[in-house]
Amino acid sequence: MDDTKSKPDSSAIERLRQEFPGHRIWRSRRWDGLPGEYVATLIDPCAGVDATMMRAAPEELRAELIKEAARAQGRIRSFR
Repeated sequence: MDDTKSKPDSSAIERLRQEFPGHRIWRSRRWDGLPGEYVATLIDPCAGVDATMMRAAPEELRAELIKEAARAQGRIRSFR
């Protein structure tokens, strides 16, 4: 299986990893082997609230990670 770190979008993933070290950030794989969504899995409870987030584009994931950081700091409350 190919390592997702060697894909062309690896620079976007690396930037997200540097900006959000409290999450494990990676690219999922679809059922047909093609690259799937961008995924952030929480590894530091101070960095977010939701355990896992998935978005179609790195910019969308970044926006959600910013919201998560604010939620973790108690500035935004979200009841689902």
